[in-house]
Amino acid sequence: MEGSIRCSANYVPLTPLSFLERAAVVYADRTSVIYGGTTYTWKQTRDRCLRLASALAALGVSCRDVVAVLAANIPAMYELHFGVPMTGALLCTLNTRHDSAMVSILLKHSEAKVLFVDSHLLEIAQGALKLLSKSNTNLPIMILISDLDDSIHVVRGGDVSINLEYESLLQTAPPNFEIKWPKDECDPISINYTSGTTSRPKGVIYSHRGAYLNALATILFNDITTMPVYLWTVPMFHCNGWCLAWGMAAQGGINVCLRDITAKTIFDNIALHKVTHLGGAPTVLNMIINAPVTVRKPLPGKVGVMTGAAPPPAYVLSKMEELGFVVSHAYGLTETYGPATVCTWRPEWDTLPLEEKARLKARQGLQHIGMEAIDIKDPVTMKSVPADGRTMGEVMFRGNTVMNGYYKDLHATNDAMYGGWYHSGDLGVRHPDGYIQIKDRSKDIIISGGENISSIEVESLLFSHPAVLEAAVVARPDDYWGETPCAFIKLKDGVKIGAEDIIKFCRARLPHYMAPRTIVFEDLPKTSTGKTQKFVLRERAKAMGSIFSKGGSKL
Repeated sequence: MEGSIRCSANYVPLTPLSFLERAAVVYADRTSVIYGGTTYTWKQTRDRCLRLASALAALGVSCRDVVAVLAANIPAMYELHFGVPMTGALLCTLNTRHDSAMVSILLKHSEAKVLFVDSHLLEIAQGALKLLSKSNTNLPIMILISDLDDSIHVVRGGDVSINLEYESLLQTAPPNFEIKWPKDECDPISINYTSGTTSRPKGVIYSHRGAYLNALATILFNDITTMPVYLWTVPMFHCNGWCLAWGMAAQGGINVCLRDITAKTIFDNIALHKVTHLGGAPTVLNMIINAPVTVRKPLPGKVGVMTGAAPPPAYVLSKMEELGFVVSHAYGLTETYGPATVCTWRPEWDTLPLEEKARLKARQGLQHIGMEAIDIKDPVTMKSVPADGRTMGEVMFRGNTVMNGYYKDLHATNDAMYGGWYHSGDLGVRHPDGYIQIKDRSKDIIISGGENISSIEVESLLFSHPAVLEAAVVARPDDYWGETPCAFIKLKDGVKIGAEDIIKFCRARLPHYMAPRTIVFEDLPKTSTGKTQKFVLRERAKAMGSIFSKGGSKL
């Protein structure tokens, strides 16, 4: 009894807001944010966040209200990660690739009270409010985030013109705001809508506790030490920048904000600011390794790269290492605050050939220190599959960095949390050394003649072809086999190659049944986080119909 009383007396809810309070003292005059010619210190960033909170409170924002933002990786987007929760409200970061129709759906679902809009995305936001005005929904106050100094008229309610501009709002707001600290660390801090690769997005609720723990875990497994220089190539709207929007404050890092992500801007910023860390989906890595020689610049030192969002091909990892980047491979979902596992490197692998190193690093590994457990289970019996590297099951998570649930969707929450574990929908195996490896999404497994084909395995091989820039493999209906692999491929610039050459390449390196029978050369549809929208490709493959009729060839 005495122990529990002592614990209760010292209980302070965990929240990443505390990272900023400490940074403003320890790193007060050190640079916090760089955006083009604009720089701020940590003391200034805290001041700006407090002013933002003051302004929101004056607009009537209070505990449990939702504040949405549609913006690129710019300073205001970073500040909103602290300023909004300081009021007790929930931050809802919207995907910048959504169209007006989807933005209006999410604004309606979240019941956002305020909407901050990047001036580059104003047309999308205005279109969303126009659509929203046709329903019986209260429209959010829209505040423009502009690169200009002058105030801009922004429409609220479709017919009321007001002057609300981000910088003007901060300049007139008092900096002495009293932070509304969470009374319970399980209180919500943000809503993140899933990327919509398989279905209509759902709102994932993050807690102060989960955000705090995942930020620290991500810092640890990426070896992000004190005062790093972090280049923002991961969208801050995606899982709150994999929780590093908060995590950088914990280490007093420099946030190099980047609006346009290209190979040139990445190499230029690494060289200019002596970047130590960045992150990105395999698409970003692919962009880097295929950068023209005229764009590449020598690395100023060790540059750590965290990759995730989609399983990285071993070939891409190998090429990144050749360029001198140190890659850490994480895996997770929106429902796990982004990164949930890490393929922790073992010293005994140092002497292995580069290709073998890349193959090992392409695995998803084990849960990071903030996640309690990960397992590969039979979703029906809920029993763990054997660690033989062959038996597939569903990847499941349990721990403090699993979401609170889906916003206003108890049914979907209960389905996802069945049996006390979060069901990811990903299929994987556990290897004898304990590390897990994702084989596919349950919807992406191709079943051909009774054999399960991992689209990821076929894609990994396709990436190793010297002519292939990007690849995605889905099932195409087949009257005889049921399904056969269909590969959608984007070739490197200036390269010409035929479908038969790709098929022969695969058949020489894969079991015959796994090799694609259909090759389509085209750009791949993507989400903003770099994931290929396979549901779009599945529909295209389905529309093709069977390659052969029932009386045709069975080869």
